[in-house]
Amino acid sequence: MYCLQCLIPVLLLPKPNNPASQQTHVLFIVLYLIGFFLERKPCPICSLVFLTAVFLVCYSGVGNCLFWGNCEGHICENG
Repeated sequence: MYCLQCLIPVLLLPKPNNPASQQTHVLFIVLYLIGFFLERKPCPICSLVFLTAVFLVCYSGVGNCLFWGNCEGHICENG
């Protein structure tokens, strides 16, 4: 699980409050992940663990995802 050493901090990066900065943040995260997967080529188990963690963070509650912030432009459900 040495591969996850550089991937776990991506889940802990705080999202900016400014809506203009959110697009830059998402672009940074996407480019970092693409570069990481192309350069380091993590094992399939580490990739699966990371993608499962991203899935659980994104769908555990509104506003928690790395790739989108608030409910603006998305259909949000209460509950």
